[in-house]
Amino acid sequence: MRRGLALLAAALLPFAAMGQSVSLSGSLGASKALLLIDGQPHTVSVGATVKGVTLTRMGDGEAEVVVNGRASLLRLGAAPAAVVGAGATSSSGSQIVLPVGQGGHFTANGSINGKPVRFMVDTGATVVAMSASEANRLGLDWRRGERAVSSTAGGLVPVYQVMLQSVRIGDVEVFNVEAVVMQAEMPFTLLGNSFLGRFSMRRDGDTMRLERR
Repeated sequence: MRRGLALLAAALLPFAAMGQSVSLSGSLGASKALLLIDGQPHTVSVGATVKGVTLTRMGDGEAEVVVNGRASLLRLGAAPAAVVGAGATSSSGSQIVLPVGQGGHFTANGSINGKPVRFMVDTGATVVAMSASEANRLGLDWRRGERAVSSTAGGLVPVYQVMLQSVRIGDVEVFNVEAVVMQAEMPFTLLGNSFLGRFSMRRDGDTMRLERR
């Protein structure tokens, strides 16, 4: 299973970078701001979210926005602020320790977008990979993702590319993680290199340590 389902090779199309820039260009009363998100104007009300940017507070010539749980203060006329993009990690944890499990595989309980998931480490997988049934359980709108083809031991299979808002194991959380959804049933969600590549990996006997780069 590990090699048959997880050889997500170079046939996958590259994902676009998810970095954003946000600036405050004006206000409409005390509860609406005119934000430039990646150069495009958007009128955003306090509490609303546009393009992944949530306006949480308005002040005198300033506005506070939150992206992926991180707050940024924007000032009228100031240079655009860079907000959290692909590859950003939280500051809460820096190391994941995984004991070897049945069959010599490393598995872990974690979460995707805040919902519990059982992972299996697969260094041969290009990205995180999951079954369609698991994606449905997580509430992912995967059918709207970009279609691609993956090469497996059983031949070429269609997959859907998606971007996960967050992947968490223990107290370590990574944002904007590339993933694919495939029709085959899988007992685990495969933890591929779109997550693992953010860490230095070291195996000590029956223990794997992932340390944030």
